[in-house]
Amino acid sequence: MKLIGAHVSVENGVSQAPVNAHNIGARAFALFTRNPSRWRSEPLTDADIEAFKTNCGLYGYTPAQILPHDSYLINLGAADKKKLFLSRQAFLDEMQRCEQLGLSMLNFHPGSHLNMMSADECLDLIASSINHTLDKTSGVKAVIENTAGQGSNLGYTFEQIARIIDHVEDKSRVGVCVDSCHAFAAGYDLASPDGYEAAWRSFDETIGLDYLCAMHINDSKKGLSSHVDRHESMGQGAIGRLFFEMLMADPRMDSIPLILETPDESLWAQEIRELYAMTKDHIQ
Repeated sequence: MKLIGAHVSVENGVSQAPVNAHNIGARAFALFTRNPSRWRSEPLTDADIEAFKTNCGLYGYTPAQILPHDSYLINLGAADKKKLFLSRQAFLDEMQRCEQLGLSMLNFHPGSHLNMMSADECLDLIASSINHTLDKTSGVKAVIENTAGQGSNLGYTFEQIARIIDHVEDKSRVGVCVDSCHAFAAGYDLASPDGYEAAWRSFDETIGLDYLCAMHINDSKKGLSSHVDRHESMGQGAIGRLFFEMLMADPRMDSIPLILETPDESLWAQEIRELYAMTKDHIQ
């Protein structure tokens, strides 16, 4: 079964995320568990945690259907010692919030070298930061999201992600989320049948499909190999509708969160319906 959803709002608290997901017909959802634009956020209260778990139960969402996303400020490969300290502290807080909420994954962007070290040094530092956090937490998997390779961002090739995973000590607690827009912008041609199959073959040979935990399913405003991270609504960008049709027919994508981060939130319910109409799991 395909688990399709979107990155929903938590404007009125994390407990509203499952409600918002249910209201758009989602079988999965992503959320921020804290303000993504600040280094520090107020801790979750017992009431927040209980209400979140209650609403997840009410609407039938299990941890396998939920993909929290960490703060955009975090850079686990920062050369600057202060920025690295703040990033590691914030990442630990994100993981601990997932523990409190009973969640099993945390999605994050790997990091950037900012032209202050080599790419390999930065990738190894990212892995060290992951190890640092996993040692202090339990039960939550660190899910690496591929990037478009914009600026000095790393994790835009499957080889770079594989290097990070190779240096993570507890490989049972690391996984990958493939963002289709980022992959396309990085040079993986998901728009064509041959390119689609070649990309997943490369992923399996380089990383291993067992590490695939989730996807962000976005079209792209920019072209193949543009290295520009600009999401577009489903079927309206450079990747096109065929990609989504191939994805919905692909059994390798069953039972993992498939999360829309397309720019027009008002279309999410419609996009979810259209995606399910492409599958054997068709719902009215």
